[in-house]
Amino acid sequence: MSRIGRAPISLPKGVNIDLVGSSVTVKGPKGTLTQNVHPSMSVEMDNGVLTVLRPSDSRDHRSLHGLTRALINNMVVGVSDGFSKTLRVEGVGYRASMDGAILELQVGYSHPVRFDPEGELVFEVEDRGKTIKVSGIDKQLVGEYAARIRKTRPPEPYKGKGIWYDGEHIRRKAGKAGKV
Repeated sequence: MSRIGRAPISLPKGVNIDLVGSSVTVKGPKGTLTQNVHPSMSVEMDNGVLTVLRPSDSRDHRSLHGLTRALINNMVVGVSDGFSKTLRVEGVGYRASMDGAILELQVGYSHPVRFDPEGELVFEVEDRGKTIKVSGIDKQLVGEYAARIRKTRPPEPYKGKGIWYDGEHIRRKAGKAGKV
């Protein structure tokens, strides 16, 4: 059996789950998330512990088993604790700022690049415009928006300018050998 799929999901205090058909709705202190699971997967609740069961050991069911459990666990963690990604802005003249709830980036283009938060996403700019924090309850949406922000100016290996994930390591290159 799948190690991830067979692991039970324990519910923290204040988190409620509604199972209606193939739809799973998770309500918690930070918000509400809904996910449709594959109809062949069965989700059962017993004494505050959620388990995902599969009908057979076929290849499709084995892969859906771990996926379904991971999606539901991410929903439970999201509505109780939330998720966040931190990005660093590196480069001369590169900075981030907030215009209300909208994130505004100055990253070497002739115009500022603006990001409007979707759903329950929250942008925070810290460290005088050099650190961006993307946080929310939906892990998929947080990761997607962090990737979109990074894509506006990915880190380049020669000067190290660009937008980096916090803790990311980009291998630096030397440049031209004949340059004096």
